[in-house]
Amino acid sequence: MPDVPFTPNMNSENNAGMENPSQSFCIDGDRVYDSCGDKDCLSEMRVFFTEANQSIINTAVSVRIREANIINTVVNVEPVTYHCGFYSVDMTFYFEIVLDVYTNNGSTPTTVNGLSVFAKRVILYGGSGNVAVFSSDNTSGCVDPDELSLPTAKVQVAQPMALTACLTECCSPCMPSAAIPECVTEYFGGAIVPSQARSVLATIGVFTIVQLKRTVQMLIPAYDFCVPDKECVTSTDNPCDMFSRVDFPIEQFFPPNLADIDPDNLETGCGCNK
Repeated sequence: MPDVPFTPNMNSENNAGMENPSQSFCIDGDRVYDSCGDKDCLSEMRVFFTEANQSIINTAVSVRIREANIINTVVNVEPVTYHCGFYSVDMTFYFEIVLDVYTNNGSTPTTVNGLSVFAKRVILYGGSGNVAVFSSDNTSGCVDPDELSLPTAKVQVAQPMALTACLTECCSPCMPSAAIPECVTEYFGGAIVPSQARSVLATIGVFTIVQLKRTVQMLIPAYDFCVPDKECVTSTDNPCDMFSRVDFPIEQFFPPNLADIDPDNLETGCGCNK
């Protein structure tokens, strides 16, 4: 469950009169200078496999895509020449493609996974800050001050949508154009081998949001300390006590009659009585 920040109950008696801030504080926070969202249909990306999975692909007669997952994204930020304050954000996405592989017509499929790589670049405004920021949190040793003055890129990727996959003949062995990070190799449990005589092309849909942000000082209003206004309820380890608080699922045993179903749901083919 995501962490939800506690906010005082402005309507409670304990917090009466807190509509107006009592003082202000200066904090360090990430300000988003520019952002963009995109929807990409990544058509016919080549899928690369480990040696064991490639041997299964070599004997396949057909494949069907099951799902696609994002494993990792490598992000690099560089200033754009002659365009002060603008930066290129280069992203390399590493996807897991899960396939049902059929080695005979009508046979039970074998599930294998492989790697697809996609690179993308966007241009965003990130401000013109020329101050290198150092802190005691940096324990990696010496770093390039020019890198510390760059804005930070944040890339959010939604669950990819698996669309289709097909077998294809490979004219010559090839590898992904981008380097494969060690964490990706570990994810597949072995080294990715070059595509062989038979390969797979996958098409997936991807939704992304890219942000350029900088840490800046901001003045914020302060009301009071965040004092909780409710008591914590101690949970019990007894499963029967927990089960006793669950309502009896009457609707599971007694489905609704036709007269109880919303007519609007019938028009859309849904028989759920919400």
